This record gives sequence, structure tokens and C-alpha cells, in this order.
Amino acid sequence: MEESILENKNQVAKETATDKKVAPRLQQKYKSEVIPALMKSQGYKNINQVPRIEKVVVNAGLGDVKDNAKSFSQAVEELGLITGQKPLVTLSKKAVANFKLRQGQKVGAKITLRGDTMWEFLDRLVSIALPRVRDFRGISPKSFDGKGNYSMGIREQITFPEIDYDKIEKVRGFDICIVTSANTDAEAKALLTELGMPFRKD
Repeated sequence: MEESILENKNQVAKETATDKKVAPRLQQKYKSEVIPALMKSQGYKNINQVPRIEKVVVNAGLGDVKDNAKSFSQAVEELGLITGQKPLVTLSKKAVANFKLRQGQKVGAKITLRGDTMWEFLDRLVSIALPRVRDFRGISPKSFDGKGNYSMGIREQITFPEIDYDKIEKVRGFDICIVTSANTDAEAKALLTELGMPFRKD
């Protein structure tokens, strides 16, 4: 009887915690501000026409520490701290003698972010990390792929506050690909601009 009561209490606690869950700040902004703004500026007649962020892929090449297990693990751990999600280690598909590379050797790490984790990462990228870049003048408006997706590089992982400069072994960068549902680069740029991405005026 007591076990049954305890189970019910735990279930209620879980449901209450779920009910109180607050959506990420940038996601709230997308729903309350970005969607109406894009419908007005782009002439969308249906809310389903408004482009959205589908996923964010973070990728890092770690070939320089492929033979150093400790350094490789630390680099992967740093990516995990930055993104809030455990990275997937990528392996070489074939052997390349000139680079002393064996097939199946660990050469990098990548993370695919969706949902709340994606929104929280983008918020930190726009609000905290990019403004901390030295001599920052905005991101390039020319890095779209022609299909509404945007790619950019981060040169130093220390631009993210999750990384302690005194504990890193080496300053290293990584790539970020923002995948959207936009049909054109212009639509994707309008979406990212409304979300706060600071595009450089070339």
C-alpha cells in the first residue's frame, strides 16, 4: 500500500515538473516575434509557410590528436560542454598512408542538436559567444548553401563561457551548420536575422 502511494507521489511530481517546464528563450522569441515578423515581411499567408530551424550540426576535425587518446578525449569533452550533448566520435572511412591514417581511426566528433538543446545552443551562440570573438564585425552573409542552410566556423572554443581557458590543452575551432526549412537562401537569412544572427554588411 505504501509503495503504491509512493509511486503515485512520484508520478505526480514528474507530471508537475513537466507542466512547469519553460520553453527556451529563443524558441519563445521565434513563436511570439519572429513568426509574425516574417509573415509580414515575406508575405506568408499561412503560419506553416514560415521557415523554421530544423537542426544544428556541430562538427570538429581532430586529426591532429588522433594518436593521443587523452587529448582527443579532452577535445570531445569540450564539445560536449559547449553543446550540452554528448558528441559522436567520427571514424576515418579509408586509410591514407601519406597522413598516417588508418581505416576506422578516430578523426573527429560531431553533434546533431534538436529541440530545446538546439534552441539553447543557438541562444548562447548569438547572445554570448559571437560578441566575445576578437575584432568581431559580424558573420558572413555568403555562407549559405543555396538550399536555405547556413554554415560558419568558430575559431576558438574559448569564446563559449563553458570552457575554462586555464584548463584547455589547445585552442581549437569547429564548424556549425544551421539547417532550416527555408526554400531559398534569402528566406533563411531573413529567419536567422530575426533570430538575432549578426550578419556583416559586405
